[in-house]
Amino acid sequence: MGRLFFLWLLLIVASSCVAVREYDKVYVNDEEMQLSARPCERFETNFHIYREASSGANGGKTGGGCGCN
Repeated sequence: MGRLFFLWLLLIVASSCVAVREYDKVYVNDEEMQLSARPCERFETNFHIYREASSGANGGKTGGGCGCN
């Protein structure tokens, strides 16, 4: 009985592994895919990113929040 249950569980877990296609990766960063559903948490996260100066990649000379450019 234990082996049958383990095999059944293994089949369920293995069937839930899906590779995301390249053209579906566009939707991963949508608002619905974010972990925080509450608008106030999203605002706090956005504020924290800019407050800590950790939102680089704008093409300029940027560093982290430590001030080392």
